Amino acid sequence: MKKDVISAPLNFVPMDTIYGIKLLDITGKSTDLSVYKGQKMLIVNTASACGYTPQYASLQKLHEKGVVIVLGFPCNDFGAQEQGSESEIASFCEVNFGITFPLFSKIHVKGDEQHPLYKWLSDPSQNGWNSQLPDWNFCKYLVDENGVLVKYFSSAIDPETIEF
Repeated sequence: MKKDVISAPLNFVPMDTIYGIKLLDITGKSTDLSVYKGQKMLIVNTASACGYTPQYASLQKLHEKGVVIVLGFPCNDFGAQEQGSESEIASFCEVNFGITFPLFSKIHVKGDEQHPLYKWLSDPSQNGWNSQLPDWNFCKYLVDENGVLVKYFSSAIDPETIEF
């Protein structure tokens, strides 16, 4: 049975680091997660045409508070709700929600083409404990300052209600 919030067990150690995972930002520039080392990260699979799309506003508020860096990963895996190009996604987010947090190129979060980031987030042999894949848009994974996955939050959890 799926839970809305899943927490890491106490005193576990991840098998692999998250920091070396290669990414493309929304403009196509290559980067990796090491640029966020020392910061809490809230990793979210996003979509522009989803019932949860208004969560962009809550995610932006969190980002502005500075307690966590929000990282948005557009994804078309659920209900084909992110069909736009990277430039269309970036424009939609800026115009409709004033998004200033980092957005990345569209990826797959499940299936045969699953991005290595989401393999790490959902494979206990890599992250140390979690096997929960996103089951819809706007699932959230909290990674602490040391690159340790500490919590999973379902789409239904409003980002502003998360304790950091």
